[in-house]
Amino acid sequence: MKLLNGAEIAGYMKLNQVHQVRGLQARGVQPKLVIIRDSDNPVIVKYVNLKKQYGDDIDVVVEDWLREDVAQAIAEANEDATVHGIIVQLPLKDVSQTDTVVSKIAPAKDVDGLASNYSSGDISVQTPDIFESATATAINWLLAGYDIKLQGSRIALVGRGRLVGAPLERMWRNSGYDVTVFRSHSDLSELKNFDIIVSATGVPHLIKTEMVKPGAVVVDAGTASEDGVLVGDVDETVRERTDLSAITPKVGGVGPLTVTALFEHVLMAANNRL
Repeated sequence: MKLLNGAEIAGYMKLNQVHQVRGLQARGVQPKLVIIRDSDNPVIVKYVNLKKQYGDDIDVVVEDWLREDVAQAIAEANEDATVHGIIVQLPLKDVSQTDTVVSKIAPAKDVDGLASNYSSGDISVQTPDIFESATATAINWLLAGYDIKLQGSRIALVGRGRLVGAPLERMWRNSGYDVTVFRSHSDLSELKNFDIIVSATGVPHLIKTEMVKPGAVVVDAGTASEDGVLVGDVDETVRERTDLSAITPKVGGVGPLTVTALFEHVLMAANNRL
């Protein structure tokens, strides 16, 4: 069974990004990302720290703003010519404001692909010349890196959120892949009929071993905090199996590559400015 080690792929890609940064700096450009959040939720803090560490390692400036007035913070970052990328670290305290808030990010700086790739649940919506979802991009990189074939496979997406499910559904349907979407409250016993399962609901231990057939590929892109510990959608009993084709590890699967994709978009935005 393959372990889909995103951290390993991210390490190779990071070397190339270091060279990109040096090239931009030689032309007088210092790539800069602003992270805006309104909460100290443990999951949020974890992912903000990962981005800050990654950015520091490749000399990209990362500024973390803890702000109550998130919309005003976005407006300030939009107007700042030294800022190339803006992300709002979700969830917001008031999740009902998510669409309104992220839609204020200038498309050229929407490096997480939050606003531009998602609109009122319509998977066909995508503005030209903008960035794809960083997490969806990371999942595609991960599967390609381990030679997981999407064409001809039955693919199940569990969860259809802004960060993962919705953009992946659009991308894969547009590529002609066989995709079925499940919600966290769906009858998930049907998952045993699918070759590839990607889960991104944030519901801990949602995917049980009896839902997964032998030979399947399982990608855990869900994150939640359980008693102060970060956990995924996939129950540990699934990872104990030896009859799967591939599965993401408990740590180091989709997450590291998502950060890599995010910074790839920051560097692209900086190049676009030039």
